[in-house]
Amino acid sequence: MNDRVEKHGLQVAKQLADFIDTQALPGTGVDADSFWAGFSALLHDKGVKNKELLAKRESLQSEIDAWHIANRDKPFNREQYESHLTSIGYLIPEGSNFEIETTNVDPEIATTPGAQLVVPITNARFALNAANARWGSLYDAFYGTDAMGATPPSGGYDKGHGSRVVARTRVFLDRIFPIAGNSHVNAKSYQVVDGALLIDNMPLQNPEKFVGYRGNSNSPDAVLLVNNKLHVELVFDKNHPIGSDDQAHLADVRLESAVSAIMDCEDSVACVDAEDKVLAYSNWLGLMQGNLSAELQKGGKTITRRLHDDLEYTATDGTTITRKGRALLWIRNVGHLMTNPAILDKQGNEVFEGLMDGMITTLIGMHDLQRQGGNSVQGSVYIVKPKMHGPEEVAFTTESFDHIEKVLGLAQNTIKVGIMDEERRTSVNLKECVRAASSRVAFINTGFLDRTGDEIHTSMEAGPFSRKDFIKRKVWIGAYEDQNVDVGLECGFSGKAQIGKGMWAMPDMMAAMIEQKIGHPQSGATCAWVPSPTAATLHAMHYHDIDVMAVQAKLKAGGRRAYVSSILDIPLATFRRWSKAQIQKEIENNAQGILGYVVRWIDQGVGCSKVPDINDVGLMEDRATCRISSQALANWLHHDIVSSEQVMDAMKKMAVVVDRQNASDSQYAAMAPKFDGLAFKAACDLVFKGREQPSGYTEPVLHQRRLELKAL
Repeated sequence: MNDRVEKHGLQVAKQLADFIDTQALPGTGVDADSFWAGFSALLHDKGVKNKELLAKRESLQSEIDAWHIANRDKPFNREQYESHLTSIGYLIPEGSNFEIETTNVDPEIATTPGAQLVVPITNARFALNAANARWGSLYDAFYGTDAMGATPPSGGYDKGHGSRVVARTRVFLDRIFPIAGNSHVNAKSYQVVDGALLIDNMPLQNPEKFVGYRGNSNSPDAVLLVNNKLHVELVFDKNHPIGSDDQAHLADVRLESAVSAIMDCEDSVACVDAEDKVLAYSNWLGLMQGNLSAELQKGGKTITRRLHDDLEYTATDGTTITRKGRALLWIRNVGHLMTNPAILDKQGNEVFEGLMDGMITTLIGMHDLQRQGGNSVQGSVYIVKPKMHGPEEVAFTTESFDHIEKVLGLAQNTIKVGIMDEERRTSVNLKECVRAASSRVAFINTGFLDRTGDEIHTSMEAGPFSRKDFIKRKVWIGAYEDQNVDVGLECGFSGKAQIGKGMWAMPDMMAAMIEQKIGHPQSGATCAWVPSPTAATLHAMHYHDIDVMAVQAKLKAGGRRAYVSSILDIPLATFRRWSKAQIQKEIENNAQGILGYVVRWIDQGVGCSKVPDINDVGLMEDRATCRISSQALANWLHHDIVSSEQVMDAMKKMAVVVDRQNASDSQYAAMAPKFDGLAFKAACDLVFKGREQPSGYTEPVLHQRRLELKAL
């Protein structure tokens, strides 16, 4: 990090400067000197405004804290509270109706509802898995999970379990692609005659759902079907272990699964310096150039994973058609808060990482715009911008993107923005946030986890919050989720942009996901996050069962269901009739989650992973989940529900549990019995200094401690 080069007043880590000059810039047509001059102007000019916006966050928080302290002994008066929020500029009056004007949006974003993956961009294998998760085997998804109620017996292939998979899959086919006078269960032959699909000489009840085939029309290798704009491929192979035992030689059923995916530079990574950022940017470059690869060991062999090719079929009229083989990729930049030592400004200060991400990831995105058949066929670069607080900050993002487009010679609004509705000030001003990006917004998404963390921090002085599992049972969360859809539909998102919902956090519990996550398309959401390609395939079934566009049309006709007043219903613990055992369980549950996540973040640089909870159930953890747990404990400490001694004792007790859960990891460094490692200190900082963290974010503590470890 001490090896730097000067670039138009910037002191840039040589590793990053070399990457940009020798890898990112060549092939874009952008002159290096013009790039660095424009980049310097962005970081210096917009950096000033960025600081002002962060200062406003702190000022508003102080005003809210003061109001709660002054009114703590009075019954909560929502009207007075809303009036105060309006008077300080936290709550903005909602303007007139409008519709977004975003153009050149790819169909995966605009018109095709489906599952969405979010993966750390620093892991090339995960990134490739997500990009390639556009298509997934329903046979594999059913067989390898508990989706049918139980996982398969250990050992080799279990024919009984496999037979149940085939039967369950044919039930799905009969439901979505029924045959006139027949069933897929009984089908012995599939063939194409005069452009129509016949199954045992019987047509589909909806013949228009047949799209094309591959191979010989009398005995196709594959048949392509479509429903609700999502495709399903029937794969036939009499020599396949499954197909050879099947009367129709049906070897697999592949679902179009992760229609889109978010490559994450934010919550699921641990990027604290130039080395980390170059790794992230390099993988994004490989995806945009189409040449990213990763080697892995499987079955004693080295396998090289690459991006899948597009798929070709013979259409019903005999012409050749192509279907994309990869998910449409977003790149999630970091928010406005953090700085990064990879670049220093003229005063020697770290520059804002969000501005750095915007410039470099867009530059890299230009490689995709230069090639045919890449990520975006509409010539757009898709950036998710998280953790923005209110319309001013969204407007700042659009201004920054305007600057970036001018420097790079891109048409205005080439960069599309995804707005994460995960901060309270954004939720209560969502329509005005959308208005601030009305020409480039292509996505709004609820983020319950960060939204809960911000709810606790924003209302810290209002009183003790409910236990974590009870917070999401309160009125505010339903209103929050409904309003996100309502505002999106009011603003013309249907057919133009995504309305998204949050993550299923239990990757091993697919039966429960199948049962519950259908609620997301039923709510009118065009996408929802899943933790794995397998989960994407299983969740894809929901979008066949539910016509999301029809749901949206019905909801839009019915008008708005939720309003700001309901969202402002603070989920405080009203009665607090907790036993000592209940309090202790809550402390330990939060402490264990924090420690299980933080120890990998600090010691191994793992930003997102499946972390066993206190009951050894694997949960997907990232900074958002850590933010909830740390703020929940900070809140109880602040209001004397628990003592510092209680929490520290729980932290030490749970450190022993986390050590046990990670005992098989050869890279793991135990926290007990000394409890003096940087990871344990970071976890304690998040709790005991949680009240003073900006917006309750975990990043400042985690980055500081990770940098300390890397410096050892």
